[in-house]
Amino acid sequence: MTTVDPRPRTPAGLRFPRGFRWGTATAAYQIEGAATEDGRTPSIWDTFSHTPGRVSGGDTGDVATDHYHRMREDVALMKRLGVSDYRFSVAWPRVQPTGRGPAVQKGLDFYRRLADALLEAGIRPVATLYHWDLPQELEDAGGWPRRETAEHFAAYASLTAQALGDRVATWTTLNEPWCAAFLGYSSGEHAPGRTSPAAALRAAHHLNLAHGLGVGALRAALPAPAEVSLTLNLHAVRPLTDSAADRDAARRIDALGNRIFLDPVFHGRLPEDLVRDTAPLTDWSFVRDGDLRTVSAPIDSLGVNYYAPTVVAAGSSARPSPWPAAEGHVRFPRLPGPRTAMDWPVDADGLHGLLTGLRDELPGVPLLVTENGAAYEDHVDPRGRVRDTERIAYLRTHLAAVHRAIADGADVRGYFLWSLLDNFEWAHGYSKRFGIVHVDFATQRRTPKDSARWYAEVVARGELPGEAAAVQ
Repeated sequence: MTTVDPRPRTPAGLRFPRGFRWGTATAAYQIEGAATEDGRTPSIWDTFSHTPGRVSGGDTGDVATDHYHRMREDVALMKRLGVSDYRFSVAWPRVQPTGRGPAVQKGLDFYRRLADALLEAGIRPVATLYHWDLPQELEDAGGWPRRETAEHFAAYASLTAQALGDRVATWTTLNEPWCAAFLGYSSGEHAPGRTSPAAALRAAHHLNLAHGLGVGALRAALPAPAEVSLTLNLHAVRPLTDSAADRDAARRIDALGNRIFLDPVFHGRLPEDLVRDTAPLTDWSFVRDGDLRTVSAPIDSLGVNYYAPTVVAAGSSARPSPWPAAEGHVRFPRLPGPRTAMDWPVDADGLHGLLTGLRDELPGVPLLVTENGAAYEDHVDPRGRVRDTERIAYLRTHLAAVHRAIADGADVRGYFLWSLLDNFEWAHGYSKRFGIVHVDFATQRRTPKDSARWYAEVVARGELPGEAAAVQ
């Protein structure tokens, strides 16, 4: 169990444990660009972003932040930050263009060069195998609602691990399967843009199955000390009031947002109330004998992504819902208080509650905060500086919540700030900036924001400064 560092606390700061992993994170489609180079073929996000009306401003990830060509410049930025870890994703269609068959060596060579550059800089590579860029050919064959997609994922995991396992010791199977299943197949807000709640539930199971099959493939291909994990965007669900109806709304969203993944992965079961709630849509007959045993293969850590809490009440939501079988039962009230440029509420207590809840539910499972950050309206001032004080305040309160969770017994081993760079923010295109490094998308000029300098100081000291500390 990780414990808070016993060294004395400075007058203004909170010390984190020795060996705490300080990182930052990105995703392939959001930064790489080079969409048609070296054998890469379209992913579902290429197709989606090139479909009129799907992405704000008609933006695409064709160029993104051109990381494919500027990788060494970006690794140098990370080295100056002093981070110990960098979490990136491998683009499936860059490595295995059709989602089947042999790998493209030029695609693997890019990730070999990236891992080598990171190791030379003293930074641990943390590879995510799936961050939503399914090869379009697999979607054309049925996508995640089709069982065979999970089997193809396992083969992809095996060949990628065989190629990079001598360089990369920390692996994540999937990032945020909830988004892939429910934003992709239920509400259609994300690629591939389908709107079938029943298909979304099938996709959720096959993503779980892909994770389990992927764990087996990684274990077979990697050296024994390798770390294998899963990253979930768990929902910090709260009922608006303590009424029975609001509490039932929270139960429904907890089942669809959290337990649909946690229960199969860690307990080898489907939540009974989830099966009951979704009975009008499916009988779950696509879950075959042995699937849940495969899904629940032991992993070494759990990644937790958190941005904002999910407050719910009984009622109906006016917008298209990514929540199958919740229509007519759940609404999402807007609460007063500060909000980010994504219109998400700022509330670090939700992160503390998630981490301490996992402490109780999953004793013995190490935790990593694998994404946390905020989008704000950032601008480079005439002196070439980005004074993102709101982001610094957001990061400070959320890191304080992580520190408090550790003090309360949660085994949190690291924190990965989202994101290193401003980038392609999915359906929002380039209109939302999450980076601690500003990117001028016309010139690709990188400008570290004040938050980058602040985070570098936190990393260097292993300590969260008090509110009085400011970037000069």
